Amino acid sequence: MGNMATEIVAFLLTISGWVLVSSTLPTDYWKVSSVDGTVITTATFWSNLWKTCVTDSTGVSNCKDFPSMLALDAYIQVCRGLMIASVCLGFFGATLALVGMKCTKIGGSETTKARLTVLSGLHFILTGLCCMTACSIYAHRITTDFFDPLFVAQKFELGAALFIGWAGSVLCILGGLVFCLSLSEGFGLRAGYSYSGATSLMTTRNKAGGPATCPPRKEARAPAESSRRFVRNAYV
Repeated sequence: MGNMATEIVAFLLTISGWVLVSSTLPTDYWKVSSVDGTVITTATFWSNLWKTCVTDSTGVSNCKDFPSMLALDAYIQVCRGLMIASVCLGFFGATLALVGMKCTKIGGSETTKARLTVLSGLHFILTGLCCMTACSIYAHRITTDFFDPLFVAQKFELGAALFIGWAGSVLCILGGLVFCLSLSEGFGLRAGYSYSGATSLMTTRNKAGGPATCPPRKEARAPAESSRRFVRNAYV
C-alpha cells in the first residue's frame, strides 16, 4: 500500500512538471526588455523561441515571426530542440507510468510493471534535464548581454517562461527519482539470498512433530569383560 501511494505521489509530481514544461514552449515572455539605462519606456520588447514582439503603452502588440530557422542564432535553435525533446520524453514517460503503476490493471506481471515504471522515471529525469538545460542556455545569453559593458543594443531581462520551465524541470526530476528509487527492485537490485546451513540434531523435528531424540548410545564394554566371555565360550 505504501509503495502504491509513493507511485501516485511521483506520478502527480511528474505530470505537473510535464504540464509546466509543455506550457513553457509556447509562452510569450522568454525575455523582456529592461528599462535600466534606457530612455524609451513607453514600449516593451519581448520575444520567445518563435517570434519577437513589441507592445506600446496602449497595450497593442505587433509581432514578427522569425523569418528563417537556419538564420537564427545557434542558442535559439538548441533551445528549440531541447524543449521539443523534453515534451516528447515527458509524453512517453507518462504513458509508461500509466501502464506500469500498480493501481492500473494493464502492464503484465509485477516485475514487468516495476520495470516500466522505472523506465518512465528515467524518461521524466531526461525531460527535466532537457528543459533545465534549454532555460539555462537562454538565461545565460540574456545575462551575458546584460552585464556586458560593450553591448549597446537593447538589453533584456529574464522572462516568466524561464522560471516556469525551471519549476517544471525540478518537479520532473524529483518525480522521476522517486519512481526509480522506490521501484528499483524491478531490476533485481534487491534480490534476497537465503542460506541453508547444517541443522543440528537438537533443532530438527521428527515426523510426528515433536523434537527428534538422539539414538541411544551403546555402552562400551570393558576389554576384560569381553575377554572373559570369549574364554568362557571357548571352553564350553
